[in-house]
Amino acid sequence: MFGVTQLAYIVASALFIFALHWMNTPPTARRGVWAGVAATTIAVVFTWAQPGISHHVWIVLAIAAGFLVGVPLSRVPLTAVPQRTALSHAFGGAAAGLVGAAEFYLGRMEGPEHLSTFRMIALLAEVLLGFLTLTGSLMAAGKLQELKWVPQRPVTYPFQNVVNLSLFVVALGLAVALVLHPGATWGPLVFSAIIVLSLMFGVLLIIPIGGADMPTVIAILNAYAGLSAVAMGFVLDNKLLITAGALDGSSGLILAIIMCKAMNRSFANVLFGAFGQVQQVKAGTEEKVYKSETPEGAAQALEQANFVVIIPGYGMAVAQAQHKVRELYDQLIKRGIKVKFAIHPVAGRMPGHMNVLLAEADIPYTDLVEMDEINPDMPQVDVALVVGANDVVNPAARTDKTSPIYGMPIIDADKARSVFAIKRSKNPGFAGIDNALYFADATWMLFGDAKAVIGELVKNLAGGSGMH
Repeated sequence: MFGVTQLAYIVASALFIFALHWMNTPPTARRGVWAGVAATTIAVVFTWAQPGISHHVWIVLAIAAGFLVGVPLSRVPLTAVPQRTALSHAFGGAAAGLVGAAEFYLGRMEGPEHLSTFRMIALLAEVLLGFLTLTGSLMAAGKLQELKWVPQRPVTYPFQNVVNLSLFVVALGLAVALVLHPGATWGPLVFSAIIVLSLMFGVLLIIPIGGADMPTVIAILNAYAGLSAVAMGFVLDNKLLITAGALDGSSGLILAIIMCKAMNRSFANVLFGAFGQVQQVKAGTEEKVYKSETPEGAAQALEQANFVVIIPGYGMAVAQAQHKVRELYDQLIKRGIKVKFAIHPVAGRMPGHMNVLLAEADIPYTDLVEMDEINPDMPQVDVALVVGANDVVNPAARTDKTSPIYGMPIIDADKARSVFAIKRSKNPGFAGIDNALYFADATWMLFGDAKAVIGELVKNLAGGSGMH
């Protein structure tokens, strides 16, 4: 049975690797999901079938509970996928932390020889990472869901980073003491203190982070969850768990690095920079004025264009306007107008958020263009239509050295011949600053819910006569 299980683990490991590879591109992403499902099923079934496994009723109950929670979570709207992903990380962290706690108390009951130095290091790493991932992910999900009791903007206070670092150092110090004396009478008390400190650290780590940084934070939490799974694999002596955790952790880390590069920021700045605090307007500065346009006027400009670029953002997700965007796309294509979608790596609230929404509306993958590819073409664009995007099209990132987003690569919407920006209100974006694009000479604002505004654009285009 041992040989069969190890062979099954090799197959599952290969499927996990293929799952990540296939999820690199939209056409093979579905295959990647099924490969991951198959790998997880194989892992569970063959681990369960091992002779040493008992308490089958509890395992069945746990699986049933997983289905009861998982099925409703699979049916959340695509706009809620970021917070649903954060919840998944929270569950992963909780599982790792609880297994680590169980292993510690079981080890103490079985005798000190079961809590070797290596096992204790792995166990405490599992608990520290697992529980901070749990509370950190719950905080991230709360921010993304815009829950009333979770502050959306960064919350800062004096010596915040010193307090956070001190908590982590104390937890680490207690962990070292426990590694050196795993059988000490004070062991359970110190272990409980480590759990509490880890839970606190998770909350305090996320509080000073604003909504604009959530895509990166989700990727970092993904890495933490993966690392806790690696540690759990060492504690349970399960090679597949080590492999799966390493894949999860490394992919999360790579994704976080890509996100930071897309924002021209470091990990330290994301985690400790309190990015997203509302900037106070300096006294004496004159108030800038928007130029508003009607959907009728915008529709006429679109109808006369040869090349239109649509730049989606979180406002499109909130309004669930992707299907209306598809109707607008169809109207423009029918007139022979070239249409492309410019996708910024951190548009929305998680990596690939815009891609997923547009794919749901069956917009061809070939018309989704990454920022670096579309920017050279922007000066030839007749109309740039910004749908709920804000900081990712703000020219201040190129010109204003005092801006918190200075140096962040953006989509060069301001280089288009004309810009129409759909926005719900005059409030600043998640970076907490005004968007210089909205006050540019060639920009006109279309205020309102993105779904309603684009619906009006479609109606006006459909009512227009003749082909382009």
